[in-house]
Amino acid sequence: MARRFRGESQHKVDSKGRVSIPSFFRRVLEAGDPDWTEGLRPQLVIVYGDHRRKFLECYTIEAIDEVDDKISKLPRGSIERRMLERLFHGQSIPTEVDGDGRLVLPQKLREKIGLDKEAFFIASGDTFQIWHPETYEQEELAKTEAWLDELPEGVDPLSFLDGVGGA
Repeated sequence: MARRFRGESQHKVDSKGRVSIPSFFRRVLEAGDPDWTEGLRPQLVIVYGDHRRKFLECYTIEAIDEVDDKISKLPRGSIERRMLERLFHGQSIPTEVDGDGRLVLPQKLREKIGLDKEAFFIASGDTFQIWHPETYEQEELAKTEAWLDELPEGVDPLSFLDGVGGA
């Protein structure tokens, strides 16, 4: 099983759109790039997607290859395949980590999510997301807290894993 991204952090974005990637995320990017070796820059794909996405989702090469494989299994010419190709192939940018451990986020992507001086990174398994810190707090953190508040008293969210995968 591939390594997973873990954790969250906030980093400054400079005027050229450069932002440091958390060092523990860089190790996962390296492990998830089959062509990476010491001295090379790990590759990744940033999916910015449709108008509903208020974040950038960063995929390791292995993770995006898995998505691509699933898309290619859909019937050629189907609306589902065409739309997923558009969202994951057309609305994405292949890139690499620079020599200083940073991503350079193009202006178009920064404008899409309203990113200016700070970026919030949060792990999401085999991907990580980049958010404007206030957007994340107002929308995603609020959703998580509301979901937890709706659980009956004493319910541990880990209990939802019982029985997953036929166990």
